[in-house]
Amino acid sequence: MTAQNRLLAVLPPELYEKLAPNLKRVSLEQGTILHHPGETIKDLYFPIDCLLSITVTMTDGSTAETGMVGNREVIGVNAFMGGRETTQTEYIVQMAGSAFKVDAGILLEEFDRNKKLRDVLLRYVQALIAQISQTTGCNSLHVLEQRLARWLLEAQDRVDSDDLKLTQEFLSHMLGVRRAGVTQAAQKFQESGLIRYYRGRVQILDQRRLEATSCECFRVLREEYDRLLGGKDRDG
Repeated sequence: MTAQNRLLAVLPPELYEKLAPNLKRVSLEQGTILHHPGETIKDLYFPIDCLLSITVTMTDGSTAETGMVGNREVIGVNAFMGGRETTQTEYIVQMAGSAFKVDAGILLEEFDRNKKLRDVLLRYVQALIAQISQTTGCNSLHVLEQRLARWLLEAQDRVDSDDLKLTQEFLSHMLGVRRAGVTQAAQKFQESGLIRYYRGRVQILDQRRLEATSCECFRVLREEYDRLLGGKDRDG
């Protein structure tokens, strides 16, 4: 059960056994908003095979992703970091799937009393800060093709699948660019044999070449997550 979410998997067995009765497996549909700005965070989600996004919406209605959360992570860490609400961020289901849901109060209580849990979650917070920082730099300094390749690779790494259920419209919102730009970049990748796009799905065909197309951000973040939270098994 713990292997389905890698953050839970790094917890000491006795600690996981204590938390397990409070973990409820739930199914999440694409587009579901788990948390609105200003709301108190009541639950945290440990993804299994879904993909969640931390997004920011500007006053003109435009949105952009600031963080991606998959099976190496948890969403809702504000609940045990001194403030149980967010003022500007929204949590949305990017790819449908399953997650473990836990009451924020229960996890906060255990966080306050258990140093081992604090150590794991604070290392994750460090990894999340690294992700947000690297994404900010990537969005400012790298071209769309590099950013799209990086995003697809990060999504693949978090759901352990080459088949990603995504629309180009959704991708454009996450990357903060016009849909036409994503369409053009995706078409270029498809013509080069890197991906196949059809019916709201993106299938990664050549991961090695897609990594070569991406900027250094994917590798840097993967290495940082491995350093802080332990590496994951990867073919090849």
